[in-house]
This record gives sequence, structure tokens and C-alpha cells, in this order.
Amino acid sequence: MAEDVRVAAFLHAKASQDHAVRDAALACVEPTRAEAGNEMYVLHRDAQDPLLFVFMEHWKSQQALDQHMQTPHFKALTQALDGKLAQPMIVHVLHPV
Repeated sequence: MAEDVRVAAFLHAKASQDHAVRDAALACVEPTRAEAGNEMYVLHRDAQDPLLFVFMEHWKSQQALDQHMQTPHFKALTQALDGKLAQPMIVHVLHPV
């Protein structure tokens, strides 16, 4: 049986890189939403910290999430973020209680 998987991924841009991080993250949204295992993929910007971007994701299964991380658009995102984040991307995989 597939398990419901949700993700919160945090991207904290360097001060001079917020537009580049936003653009790279937005480029990943549409192709990710087209993935068969994706239920939700929404990019947010923190109301208190404009350098902090947060992806809220919902996947049908861990396998769907694992497949997403192998897609060309996800790999392009990680390459585009290289050197533009103040700290490494933080990813929390969440399971409903």
C-alpha cells in the first residue's frame, strides 16, 4: 500500500541571490506538478524573511518522491541553486499522524 508523504523543503537564499533562487525554484514547479505521483507542489516565500523560500509538497508515496529527485528538472534546480544558498537546503519528510 502506498503511503502519503509530505515534504517541507527550505531554501535560504544569500542576500544577493534571492531573485535567482526564486526563479530557479519556480522553474521546477510546473514540471513537478505534472509528475504522476505528485499531489501538491507549492512554492512559498516566508512573510518574515524574504530570503527564505519553502516548498510544501504532497506525494502519493515515498517512491514517487524518490523518483522526483531523479528527474531532470529537480537536478537542474539543485545545480541552479549551487552557490546561491546561505546554507544547504533543509528537507523535512513528513507523514500524517
